[in-house]
Amino acid sequence: MTDFAALLQPDRGGSARTIHLVDKDSFDVWAKRQSVARRNLLGAMRFDGKTAFQYALLPLDGGEVEVVATVAKLAELSPWCLARLGEALPAGTYRLAKSEPGIAALGWMLGQHRFTRYKTIPAPEHGERVLLTKQVAAIEPMVRLAVSTVLVRDLVDTPASDMGPADLEAAARALAKEYGAKVELTHGDALDTGYPMIAAVGRGAARDRSPGLIELHWGRDDAPRVAIIGKGVCFDSGGLDIKPASGMRLMKKDMGGAAHALGLARLVMAERLPIRLHLLIPAVENSVSATAFRPGDVIGSRLGLQVEIDNTDAEGRLVLGDALARAGEDSPTLILDFATLTGAARVALGPDLPALFVNDDQLAADLLGAATAVSDPLWRMPLWDGYDEMLKSGIADLANSAESPLAGAITAALFLRRFVPADTAWAHFDTFAWRPAAKPGRPKGGEAMGLRAAFAMLQARFSA
Repeated sequence: MTDFAALLQPDRGGSARTIHLVDKDSFDVWAKRQSVARRNLLGAMRFDGKTAFQYALLPLDGGEVEVVATVAKLAELSPWCLARLGEALPAGTYRLAKSEPGIAALGWMLGQHRFTRYKTIPAPEHGERVLLTKQVAAIEPMVRLAVSTVLVRDLVDTPASDMGPADLEAAARALAKEYGAKVELTHGDALDTGYPMIAAVGRGAARDRSPGLIELHWGRDDAPRVAIIGKGVCFDSGGLDIKPASGMRLMKKDMGGAAHALGLARLVMAERLPIRLHLLIPAVENSVSATAFRPGDVIGSRLGLQVEIDNTDAEGRLVLGDALARAGEDSPTLILDFATLTGAARVALGPDLPALFVNDDQLAADLLGAATAVSDPLWRMPLWDGYDEMLKSGIADLANSAESPLAGAITAALFLRRFVPADTAWAHFDTFAWRPAAKPGRPKGGEAMGLRAAFAMLQARFSA
């Protein structure tokens, strides 16, 4: 993994190249203070101070350079306004001319990370771009955000051949070893009897990809208990209701919820938040085989509800249901779950906006406020009680999918709500976990969406 700590360093007044940031309102004033030669050079480069992520190198005496770069709003730096510079500037050490990077340091660091596990031909070595800051106390927290973001991205980018249930377990055990946590794995007969929906979804997979429930425990027993759950479907063929090829191509990312849960757990433990953390990852592969669960089957659940299977491609809510029921048994103060759950959420909100379902208005307000504060957007969707009837079954307590194609993200969230204790605050993130096109600091591929917002909310609620 990239050594992010080397890319953001304390400013002790040493030599560094200067970066001048401008926006459309300040560029003309800044340009008037420059020499005629510099203004001519900027004109020749068509640098207008308005084009997003535009930058230019300006020569200094002695062969050195300084940088001028555009940002959307000089008074409010975003996490991504320095990302293009982190990717593209010559190797060396830099500082901002009149401000501190703040949250923009995140993009500076992430712009220098690449997922290279499967690259046999190494990329050209460009060296590190180091950014200086006088906000020394902010360096370690910013580095932790970068590390956890990349943890999510790299887990999602890893193909299913190397990211099965056992690999998710290994990732959880690596975190546990780093932070002194405890990991338990429930599998085999104990999974069949204790978590029948997880077992059913995973029973069609090969033996070396058998299902399990991964649990990580960390923190003092007397601290407020917080459960974080991540959907760990390591590959989703759709089961016997098989997906078309176009729908299956990206299904290595169907464990994106588990990746988010691991990334958030890492932030909680690294920051040493005073909570009792309970991380749960139902890890399965939804495969096609003679032992796969079938449309029309009725499956029990940990909570005792009997579920009729309308569609085997609505498997994520099944494994999450058992995990939610387990989390609720310990009376947590708060439950958060992350899942790449529905295509309906993407139809409604596109790839960038996670759909947020919350059963507590104060928790929703806290999450949305945190999302705005850290520029990690979320969009609240309704837990509309009137659609509960769409999950009715003629022979069981409920169906796992509605017959109607309408309101798919809402009915999926309503299914999950059946497994959450009524008096427990709960938030469900239906996230894409994928970026279909590259942007500065955000390559095409796996992406953390809602991670920083959730962590900021936890920090505000449970600060030491």
